[in-house]
Amino acid sequence: MSDAALTGHGLHAAHHPRQMHHFDSMAQQKETATFGMWVFLVTEIMFFGGMFAAYMLYRMWYFPGFAAASSELDITLGGTNTVVLIASSLTVAMAVHAAQLGKRDQTVWLLIATGVLGLVFLVIKYFEYKVKFAGHHLPGALWGRHAHLARTGVRSASTSRSIRPIGWPKESGASPRRSSR
Repeated sequence: MSDAALTGHGLHAAHHPRQMHHFDSMAQQKETATFGMWVFLVTEIMFFGGMFAAYMLYRMWYFPGFAAASSELDITLGGTNTVVLIASSLTVAMAVHAAQLGKRDQTVWLLIATGVLGLVFLVIKYFEYKVKFAGHHLPGALWGRHAHLARTGVRSASTSRSIRPIGWPKESGASPRRSSR
């Protein structure tokens, strides 16, 4: 059987310049991308849903500790981090839109801005944790002590893993547009 018959493309089949070689049509490529986004969203809901469920259980079981700890929160740092997270979500959404329009320079700058905002988030978290460690304001139980730090690490890893597929190809020097073979 010929390569053309196996791939569904003729040797010189014309296709949209943004169509990747492993799709038969732009419609199939769009459907696949949409399905992939839904799979990503469902896995995020399951993952973070579990974390929020654990938070609610701990809050119910140890309510006096949560009430005492909430009086020690720094509203300025927490509010600033909220704005930073919303801004980073905006810049990554704008980067995706710019990439869809083929605006490479704008995409790169928006992804850089997203990365910088991610670093700002981590720096703010450093100052929050520095105060908590100095004042011994961490939960006493082994799981509780590490749960808060683990949640921040998971958020950081989630942000980091999201930026790479959008901005950089897996192979160095790889082009996002590959020709049919």
